[in-house]
Amino acid sequence: MKPAVFKKTAQVTVLMLIISALLPVLAFAATGFKNLTYRDGTVSGSVYSDVYSENAQVYLYDPNGNYLGTASTATYSVYDGVYTYNFSSSVSNSYTYLNLLEKVTDSVYGTVYNSTSSSSGGHKGGGGGGSYIPSGPSITVSSDGYIDANTLINALTNNDVIELVLSGDTVLIPAKALKDFVGDKNKALVISNGNGTYTLPLYVLNLDGLADKLSASVDDMTIKVSISAAGDSVASDIQAAAEALGGTVASGSVDFDLVAYGTDSTTTTPVELGNNYISRTLPLTKAVDPSKATAVVFDPASKKLSFAPALFSSEDDSNEATIKRNGNSIYTVIELNKSFADSQGHWAQSYIDLLANKLVIDGVTDTSFEPERNITRAEFAALVVRALGLDQLAGGSSFTDVSSGDWFSSVVATAVNAKIIDGYEDHTFRPNQPITREELSAMVVRALAYAGAKPDVSADRQAELLAKFSDSNQIVWAQQELAAAIEAGIVDGMTDTTIAPSKQATRAQSAAMLKRLLTKADFINN
Repeated sequence: MKPAVFKKTAQVTVLMLIISALLPVLAFAATGFKNLTYRDGTVSGSVYSDVYSENAQVYLYDPNGNYLGTASTATYSVYDGVYTYNFSSSVSNSYTYLNLLEKVTDSVYGTVYNSTSSSSGGHKGGGGGGSYIPSGPSITVSSDGYIDANTLINALTNNDVIELVLSGDTVLIPAKALKDFVGDKNKALVISNGNGTYTLPLYVLNLDGLADKLSASVDDMTIKVSISAAGDSVASDIQAAAEALGGTVASGSVDFDLVAYGTDSTTTTPVELGNNYISRTLPLTKAVDPSKATAVVFDPASKKLSFAPALFSSEDDSNEATIKRNGNSIYTVIELNKSFADSQGHWAQSYIDLLANKLVIDGVTDTSFEPERNITRAEFAALVVRALGLDQLAGGSSFTDVSSGDWFSSVVATAVNAKIIDGYEDHTFRPNQPITREELSAMVVRALAYAGAKPDVSADRQAELLAKFSDSNQIVWAQQELAAAIEAGIVDGMTDTTIAPSKQATRAQSAAMLKRLLTKADFINN
């Protein structure tokens, strides 16, 4: 059942359409609204038409279809036979949107959404670059999750960002309302309730692909977004998992879900996000230290927690985590205070402690890290997969020296799928071979590319960056990757004049490069 508010709006719309049907087609086609704004209690814009009117006016209606008043045009101009009538009117700022009817031809109506700035100051969103998605007008979604397709189309036509404020845990978005906007990288929905906020850039939606999976048309498809608190049993499992790691829970546990369905709502398919890191915000129960707090994904099957990229903020007694990930799951925030006796006073101690608290790196034991020990290709691949917050893929590998029974088989499969690693010409990966600084730099830069944060380095800039190192001629194949790693501030020289590309990397160096990777990708606080 549609909310009553839309019934009255529909009645106004039908009336306007009946009026328009009685008028000449030419007048309708040559008349319309442009540059509409509704902000801080003022509605303004223009009506364009090939019809001249001595007393052009615009009627204003609230979302329930109630007449609010008339805006008379103050000025008009004419160019190439088209008249432009400018209007402005004061009106209450309390409405989400207003319906307008122009009285030049009496045939065209429009909708303008309230764009008054929100006190929240906007929402963080996007991928590795930490792109900013500003606040936009809001639409309240009833507890049944229903939202009218035409209302959403009108909102997205006039605004880049629309906030959907949920009365319940779910919104059911008609895909047909989105299909004309998925090609625009500026269009986004910010969906929120008391549990958290989900920022959905529309360009990540492959509506045709989803429709094919469901054997449905896009017009018959619904995108379902849910932001729901985890049940008591799940929350208890998360509490136990945090305590097993020596941590405490610092937020609620929230299940963010994004699926599509066709005419049969019981048959759904997940909305795959590719390498698009989508933002979700979680309110925290207290202020946290960003170096000791981490967002985590909870796996109900293994009952384990794993790292999720996140930024922490605190402002005006409001504490929240903005989680960035390319998958949907149950999220929470925990605090840890890990350190290792053999890393105290080491040059990389701050990196090691930070990443241990983020669950990106492990110690060799609970008290030792062995920072100067070499690290293998498989071990570093595992760390990069964790740092990106990727779900590990099951299955085999094309490498002749990686079998399904190896502890690193799923890590290798995941890293290959993300184009972070490749093997040697003999089809081997050599997982137990110590990784060189050249190979490590290549993996890190590919991880930056996956996260959308790799810097562009021209051939001239590459030559400039490598020229200051006297041993750059020892780089075997990764000149471009090493130059990008230097440009991104991830790789330092071993000295002012040497880069040591063939030198085996240590666990401490790996921790330093991973921390810089996460900072560059805007996946952790600076």
